Order: sequence, then C-alpha cells, then structure tokens
Amino acid sequence: MFKAVIWDLDGTLLYTLEDLQDASNHALIKNGYQPINREQTRQRIGNGIGRLFALSVPAGADNEKLPQIRRDFSEYYLPHCMDKTVPYEGIVELVRQLKESGVKNAIVTNKIHSAVGRISEHYFGNMMDVGLGERENVKRKPDPQSVLEALQLLNVRPEDAVYVGDSEVDVATARNAGVTSVAVSWGYRDREVLEACQPDFIADNAEELRRFLLCR
Repeated sequence: MFKAVIWDLDGTLLYTLEDLQDASNHALIKNGYQPINREQTRQRIGNGIGRLFALSVPAGADNEKLPQIRRDFSEYYLPHCMDKTVPYEGIVELVRQLKESGVKNAIVTNKIHSAVGRISEHYFGNMMDVGLGERENVKRKPDPQSVLEALQLLNVRPEDAVYVGDSEVDVATARNAGVTSVAVSWGYRDREVLEACQPDFIADNAEELRRFLLCR
C-alpha cells in the first residue's frame, strides 16, 4: 500500500471549472478583454492562472496588463472559489478511507496558494496533511519542486508515494518527482490525452482509484 497520496485539486478532487471561469472573466472584462467560454477555460487551465491569461489576451505572456489581470482574478476568486465548486462523486469518502487506513494525503496544485488552504479545509476538514499551491519563487508543475517538498513534510520517500491528477501536466509532474503516476478521466482532459501520456494507471471512477491505491 502507498504511504502517501498527493492530489492535484482542480479536475481531480473538485469540479472547479465554473468558479474559475467566472473569476477569469471578471478579471478579463475588467481589463477590457473578451470573456472566455467554458471549453476554453477547460483547455487552458492546469499550468497556473498566468498561463491561462497568457492564452486569453493579445500579445500573450508579453501583455503588460497580465499582472493586473492576475490581481483582479485573485481578488474576485478568493471570496467566490466555492460558489459552484463541488467534490467529484466518491472522492471525499475515498480520502477519508485513505486517512483511516494510515495513508497520508496532500494537495499539490498550480492553483493560487492563498485559496488552497481554505478550499481544502472546507471540503476535506483535517483529512489533508499538507496543501501547497502556486507561490512566489517556487516552480510550478510539472517541475517536481512542490511534490518533493510535500514528501519531505510528510516524511515519505518518492517510491512510497503516488501523484493523482487529471492532466498531462500531472503525469509529467509525477514522473519528474519519481512517484507513481495516476490519471483520472473525470477531469478536464480527454481520456485520449491521458493515454498518450502513459501514466502508470488511469482511473475512470473513485472505486477504481480506491482499488489501485488500497488493494495493491
């Protein structure tokens, strides 16, 4: 059995797409840009909010308004990050079962760090041992820095851990950190994208994931 499960957040533990779209469009419209639709939001998240906005405005990463857009996003998102967000079916129960079985749980996400603790506590109470989001001077996924930091805080070796996510970014993150990679097909990427990444396992529902994590 794994000693630790490290989770991606958006599209893995929680359906967050509508709240992310609302906050993104608030920031874009406030700065004079066109809103993005649900599908554009789905395709552009996963590499941090900066990357989402770079793909959504003229001049991309060179757009001089990007820092202000990010600030406007954060200002709106923090009080609205749980308006429409819900856990995926069976996930809260699975996290609880892992904890009761002695498995440590952590969140490592490219979501802004200021939102991670609040969201984690609301949906998972004390079931998460560590929660790390996007922070200054810390490289984003797929760089393994935050996963390795979480493992150090958990006192677990990479070979005893698994990273669970819903995107090609998450599979690459797991590989870079030297942990087992699990992709879930209920998130924000099509199954074909996940298969092309060749994770160690793909779960189509929480029960399949439970069996992989607890019944090896």
